[in-house]
Amino acid sequence: MNYKKLQQEDIAMFETLLEPARVLLDDETRNAYGHDETEDLVHPPEVVLKPINTAEVSAILKYCNTQCIPVTPIGGRTGLSGGALCVYGGVGLSMEKMNHLVEIDELNLQVTVQPAVITQVLQETVAAKGLYYPPDPSSRGSCSIGGNLAENAGGPRAVKYGVTKDFVLNLEVVMANGDVIKTGANTLKNSTGYNLTQLMVGSEGTLGVITQAVLKLVPLPKHNLLMLVPFYDAAKACEAVSAIFRAGIIPSALEFMERDAIDWVLRFVDDVHVPVEPSIQAHLLIEVDGNHVDALMADCEVISNVVQEYGCGEILFADDEAQKNQLWKLRRKVAEAVKSNSVYKEEDTVVPRYQLPMLLKGVKEIGARFGFQSVCYGHAGDGNLHINIIRGELTETQWNDELPVAIREIFKLCVQLGGTLSGEHGIGLVQRDYMDIAFGAAELSLMRQIKDVMDPHQILNPGKIIPDLNF
Repeated sequence: MNYKKLQQEDIAMFETLLEPARVLLDDETRNAYGHDETEDLVHPPEVVLKPINTAEVSAILKYCNTQCIPVTPIGGRTGLSGGALCVYGGVGLSMEKMNHLVEIDELNLQVTVQPAVITQVLQETVAAKGLYYPPDPSSRGSCSIGGNLAENAGGPRAVKYGVTKDFVLNLEVVMANGDVIKTGANTLKNSTGYNLTQLMVGSEGTLGVITQAVLKLVPLPKHNLLMLVPFYDAAKACEAVSAIFRAGIIPSALEFMERDAIDWVLRFVDDVHVPVEPSIQAHLLIEVDGNHVDALMADCEVISNVVQEYGCGEILFADDEAQKNQLWKLRRKVAEAVKSNSVYKEEDTVVPRYQLPMLLKGVKEIGARFGFQSVCYGHAGDGNLHINIIRGELTETQWNDELPVAIREIFKLCVQLGGTLSGEHGIGLVQRDYMDIAFGAAELSLMRQIKDVMDPHQILNPGKIIPDLNF
């Protein structure tokens, strides 16, 4: 695809569609909006536009579609797959000014939000009314609802409550040609036509730009209990995960952290102190929630009995909110701690939870063959393992040429185990070339056809998800 390089006439048009102060061309701004949290990749847009409403988004897309100018939606820039990188230049469409929480419908347990509402802000606002929005990414303090929708984000509470897609009722979306559509209805059940809502969720801004969302809420659980369980064998910790569910317990969170992850966080964060015996190789962080403490205590007793069968050490029960916050900080800071230690690549793998031990074993075997260290952690309760591959002492040849072969082997292993390439980070730019592992020619062709119908000029977030579109 031959995209148009921006001319002064295009900038002048954007300044008629938006206030000139929201049309940004300086190098500092373009570079700032040219990266997210994906490795060290930087792809600046030619211009950053900051619309304040749906009408402005529509006008921008309508113009760019006629001129064949690529448009990349940009949210909180916390992504880990390169989904918001402007790999073909063009317009970086920052949604940050569309940050209003439009309405909380307490009678129907729904909330209407614009895309730049920060996830944690939404959670805390509805919690004040006794309501709960469970999708809970580690970056919830800075990631936005629009980005969560684009990537179908999950987080720790997905194991009990589901991921972002499970809470979306209706979307307002601007199509590539500027048309504005509603994808669904504000109802819990909807069997009316094709499910355009779920087509948009997880499409990473390649099919349309989300400008408003109606989300489902649930009542806020009154209580939660949290325990940190150490294991002498990381594979045994993974085996215990499935056993907990088979014992009839559905935790509200069940997180895995291997030894290196814990050690690196404890060095990285000053105010978290957790004693770890030298022989401990992994931890499970397990939470149960509900409205009756006695029932939760009974669940914890069952869990304790189960994990003891898999060689656990002394279980730490969080005594109060302060200690709960410390333990969750331990988990949420793993990615930052890894990044502070070394250049790395993160692969967001997912398999059926019973296959988690085989995935962990396979990753370590692949690492031994290709000479890399990996730090593994993630949402064990739903089989979602984050694999951080450490650059360390790898040569340029090993890092640039051999590592992609190793990553391909990891993804092949995931698919062989009944899993797939990404559980919650999306495909974006960096996983795009591995899509043939998860899908055959027929499936990829169908995805291309859907893209062609909804974005015939290929202006929406080009270069993402689907390989070999001949841009």
